[in-house]
Amino acid sequence: MSTLDLNSIQVANRVDARGSACPGPLLEAKKAIGKVKVGEVLEILSNDTGTRNDIPVWANKVGHEYLGYASVDGYDRIFVCRKK
Repeated sequence: MSTLDLNSIQVANRVDARGSACPGPLLEAKKAIGKVKVGEVLEILSNDTGTRNDIPVWANKVGHEYLGYASVDGYDRIFVCRKK
């Protein structure tokens, strides 16, 4: 993964999973990735710290690109680029 300014990423879809415990944010991400085109970025908002680990593992497993996360005001902004 290269150095990337996460604040400059243009997202195609955003999932707000704040307040949802594991595996809720991951399930929401799985549903939402189908709503973005190949090459576009999905942003997942989550305050469940386990999501930081779950999303990269899932993205790698299914062939998408995990771009990273940024912590903001008590929650994480997690970015995944759809690759297939």
